[in-house]
Order: sequence, then structure tokens, then C-alpha cells
Amino acid sequence: MAQETFAFSSSALRSLRLQRELLEQEERRRALARESATRRLLPAATRPPLAPPRRPQYCRDPAVHNALYTGDLERVKSIFKDDATANMVLETVSEELVWSPEQGLWVLSPRKKQTSALRIAAARGYEDCARHLLLRGAEVDAVVGGRGPLHDAAAAPRPACARLLLDFGADPNLLSAEGTAPLHLCTAPDSLPCAELLLAHGARVNLGTRERQLTALHVAASRGLAAHVALYLRHGADPGRRSRQGETPLNAACAAAERPPEAPAYLQVAERLLDAGADPRAAGRKGHTPLHNACANGQHGLARLLLRHGADATVPNGAGDTPMDCALRAVPEYPQQRPERTIALLLQHGAGPVHPKVGGGGGGDGVVVGGCHAVSPPPRLARRRVLQMLRFCCGHPPALELVLNASERVPPADAWVGAVPPELWEVRGHHGGGGTHTHRGGLVPTAASCPCVSPPPGAPGLLRLGRAGGGAAAAPAAPGSLRPAPAPGRPLP
Repeated sequence: MAQETFAFSSSALRSLRLQRELLEQEERRRALARESATRRLLPAATRPPLAPPRRPQYCRDPAVHNALYTGDLERVKSIFKDDATANMVLETVSEELVWSPEQGLWVLSPRKKQTSALRIAAARGYEDCARHLLLRGAEVDAVVGGRGPLHDAAAAPRPACARLLLDFGADPNLLSAEGTAPLHLCTAPDSLPCAELLLAHGARVNLGTRERQLTALHVAASRGLAAHVALYLRHGADPGRRSRQGETPLNAACAAAERPPEAPAYLQVAERLLDAGADPRAAGRKGHTPLHNACANGQHGLARLLLRHGADATVPNGAGDTPMDCALRAVPEYPQQRPERTIALLLQHGAGPVHPKVGGGGGGDGVVVGGCHAVSPPPRLARRRVLQMLRFCCGHPPALELVLNASERVPPADAWVGAVPPELWEVRGHHGGGGTHTHRGGLVPTAASCPCVSPPPGAPGLLRLGRAGGGAAAAPAAPGSLRPAPAPGRPLP
């Protein structure tokens, strides 16, 4: 086929033949090495008679594959009549072009995928075919191609086949080549019956994967499977169990809650974990707490739940960022999730719009926020952090309004106003003396519809962002002339 598809030269064809011969030699060498490694090094007098090793049979016949994949029971019975055929290794070979550094050209390399007849029947849900194979001597825990039949039945999921395999003695804690047990593969909402079967037959609920040490509770929490989480907790799952990277199931749930439609499911997962004793302050990878992850994903409901259970709104992570920093960075990423609600929630629980390390007075470049007074950094660093905060919020007027209202001092607008889109500016009219006039420099961001969120108690209002009735559109002003409109009695810096 390769000669008909590609115009290879004679030298290229010789290289391909050489490559194939080398691969066949390597396979024969490995087979001999495996055979020699299994021999006992005993004296000849005491060496028992060696039974002829039963080598697995390999099958590449498409007719056999078709009978299994279609669930044709009659053809399966006619093909698999004994234990030798029931334990055949089914192979599919495809040739792919791979780069050979030794030869300096692309060569065709065979790629083999192996499976077993019992794996195919279990994954497809053909219970009758699976029962016939088991009665003919198919090994119920044979790991072929990296997985056992029970792994495929749990991942599919196929509860009837999983029950059949367990009744024939399948090991519910068998690890695949990737180091996962069948319980780790129950990742779909309809896999709950399989998870119940596995636990009823002795699956270890706190068994971790080989590499990352993730438990089934970690997996279910990261997928937003509230029913699975409740099931595992009833069977003794540890809500504080940490993975190799230090992540708890609560960390995993808050980090995975990225899409708004799935927010209710992750909220239920977090509620069940917290009710079971999960620590809302437990820091995982890079020092992220569940609150950091929830704020970074713009999940207001999760943040409120965590704060209600005692999460710290001011603790920094490994990079020195607080949950407020994460919430501000989420403003341009998740504007549809109304990030101003999360910012207001953090402010009400003692956080400031800027990390305390940036707080403190000192001229017009600093910002005093939330009553947090710490050792002030150099003015340039403080100014840079504050301006970065304002640029995060400038595209979302409700968040910008809330941040400015919570600040006692606002840096000059000409330092950050350049990041504001032109369509967000309008001239605000100020009513006074029986008439309306335009206040010079009173340019503030606005939007067609921006529900304003009130600042925390005690924070005086500085700006009110929104479409003002009768406000006229303003032409872009010269740099340095744009400053927020002052509220009565509140001088600008």
C-alpha cells in the first residue's frame, strides 16, 4: 500500500525494509529474554520437569474482531471454544510515519494495539458473550493492552458486565498499566451503579493511583460528581487525603469548577466535603487554598460557601497572591459570571482590593485599602501593583466601581485610564442650582447595563458607574485630563 500511495525511491524502500527487519529482530530478542528470565536456576538433579510454556496466541483476523465488536454470540461460540482461544491476544497493527534520527528521514513504523476478547465484550456490554468467554476459561484479571476487563466495564460504564466479572472473582483493586483501579475510572454520572458494585465487592475507597496518589474521592470531586462523593464518604473515604502534589478533594473540586453550567454540581460537592470535615484552609499545589481556586474561576457561590466555613480571605499562596488577587485576575476572563460579587464578598470578610504587601499610605502613588496597614514597599512597586489591579477591572465597570469605592486613595487616572475601552466613557452630568451642567474632567467608565454592587459597610462611595440619563458622549480627552468625578466632600488625591 505504501508503494501505491507514496512515491518512494529504491533507497527509501530499502531503508523501510531494514527498519522492519530491525523491529522484528528486537521483538524476537525480547521474547527470548523473557523466556530465559522465567527459567529456574536449579541443579539438574532437582530441577522439576518443565511444562511446555503456553504462549499466548495472537489474532489479527478482522472476522474475529467483527464478531466481538458486533456482539454476535453464535459466531463467538464457534470461534472461542477453549481456554486457548478465549485468552487470545487480539492485535490491530497500523503503520505510522515517524522520524528516524539515525537515518535522517521519515520511516513507516508499525504501531500495535492489543486487547482481549473479554475486554471487548465487557466494554461493549455484551453480557452473554462475556459469560461464554468466562465459561471457556478466559482469565478474568488478565491485563492485556494495559487494562483488565473490569477496568473497561467500569469506564464504559457497563454495570451488568461489571457484576458478572465480580461474580467470577475479578479483583476490584486491580491496577492497570497506568496505575489506576476500576473505581478511579467511574468518572461519568451514570457510573454510580458500577461504583456501588465495586465497593460492595471490596474495592478500597482510599486506594491511590500509582503515580499521583489520587483517590476515587479526588477523581469524583474534580468531575463534580456529587452522588459519587456522597457514596465514597459513606464508605469511609478520607476528605483530607492529599495527593502526591498535596491536593485535597476540596482543592480538586474548586480548581475544576471553571464552566458556569457546572457550578451547582461543584457547589454540592464542596458542601458534602465540608460537612464531612474537609479543611477549607488546606493549601495544595503552589500554596493554593480552595478559596484561591474558587476566586480564580470566578465562582461566587463556592467562595461564599468556603468563607462561611472559615476560609481565610487574606492568606497568600506560594506566589504571594491573596484570593482577592485571584478574583481581580478573573475579572477579564469571566465577566459573564459577575465577578464583582466575589470581590464584594472578599471585602466583607476583611480582604482589601490589593494585597496588604502593596497597602499603606505614602503620597499619591499608594493605596490604603480595607484598613490593612503593612510595611509599604517602594512607591514604584506599589504603584505598579495598584495600576495592574485597576487595569484588570477597567473593562468591567461594576468591578471597577467596587474597587475604587473601597479605596481611600485612587492613583491619578492618567496612569491607568489608557486601558479603558473608549466606548466605556461618558460625560456625567451633575445637577445643581436648578440646572444640569457638565463637570470638567468628570469622565467615568460606564456600560449599557451594569448592576452596581454596594461596597462593604463603612466604605464611603466615591464613584457611581452606570448609564446616566441625559449624559452626552464625550470625545477622547488629552492624556492626563481624565480623572474620576469626585463625590461631594471627597477630594481627589
